[in-house]
Amino acid sequence: MTALEKATGDVVLKFEPFVLHVLCRELVDAQLLCSVAVAAGFRNSGITVGRGGKIMMAVRSTHCLEVPLSHKGKLMVSEEYIDFLIHVANWKMEENI
Repeated sequence: MTALEKATGDVVLKFEPFVLHVLCRELVDAQLLCSVAVAAGFRNSGITVGRGGKIMMAVRSTHCLEVPLSHKGKLMVSEEYIDFLIHVANWKMEENI
């Protein structure tokens, strides 16, 4: 709260989802890993094949959060709401683990 009170610009609370990049030798390996990741709840997972044939599988979580807290130095939300957002962000971090 002290940092928010001193802010003169815009402040956003942002929680980025879990991302794990795995370089795969074969496409079938990437497909298997992708199906396991999606089945485990990492619904934004996918496969990318580069020009040189590099096969990259990305395991991605959907747990993201981005909430504006202040605008031009003016706090736009209550301290109670910030406490709630911190609770939600911590829960999302536990889900990532």
